[in-house]
Amino acid sequence: MKIAIIGDIMGRSGRQALGDHLPGLRERLNLDFVVVNAENAAHGFGITEGTAEELFEAGADVLTLGNHAWDQAEALTYIEREPRLLRPVNYPELAQAPGTGANLYDAPDGRRVLVMNVLGRIGMDALNDPFDAVDRELNSCPLGAAADAVIVDFHAEATSEKYAMGWFCDGRASAVVGTHTHVPTADARVLTEGTAYITDLGMTGDYDSVIGMEKSEPLQRFTSRIRSGRFSPADGEGTVCGLYVETDDATGLATRAEAIRIGGALDSGGPSSDR
Repeated sequence: MKIAIIGDIMGRSGRQALGDHLPGLRERLNLDFVVVNAENAAHGFGITEGTAEELFEAGADVLTLGNHAWDQAEALTYIEREPRLLRPVNYPELAQAPGTGANLYDAPDGRRVLVMNVLGRIGMDALNDPFDAVDRELNSCPLGAAADAVIVDFHAEATSEKYAMGWFCDGRASAVVGTHTHVPTADARVLTEGTAYITDLGMTGDYDSVIGMEKSEPLQRFTSRIRSGRFSPADGEGTVCGLYVETDDATGLATRAEAIRIGGALDSGGPSSDR
């Protein structure tokens, strides 16, 4: 199976970049399934029905969220009627969070893809244990039996926590990808037991910015410690950042993991289909 997992869509620049490049990427790589983290799609904070539909029209099969899941109030009701939208799976039961954090989706040729969204705890507003939540989902829908591919979007701050999750899932998931920091890492690889891994996909948005925001306000706050206004997403040409994964149809484990960086300041041409 050929899968693309795209990093945090940052505002209008990110949505535009995805719309400009994902259709061609799907065709060039003959992609079977595309997962997109969309928690910053609506002006940098959360998601709306309109922004979600824009991303689905661009070619996303599933959208994941993160710590900004509920920044837009309408997401609380939209997620209840849109099964292709996932919030973090490790909310405590007492939260009665709407929607779901893991779901099994149909892919071409009758194949099935389990996607889960998980929130880290180090440096974040901590939810329940992410490792326990992931373990539960992997046991209930095992790779190679109930699912032909398993994708874990680990929305977390700490590189150590992300790498630990990669090793925790190695051999049980097709891919574990980090999101949240908006900075792509250079460690895309297939781990020893066959799980594709990258510490952070990076954002899909304008890199002539401070992690997606116009530079002026972050610089003002860092240098003076005084706020002069609100953060606003940068709106220049965006780079689509993510991970391309190929899996073995017999096992669901990864045989290839390669970074995607197309368009804008970080353009590197993207993966090739003829490797």
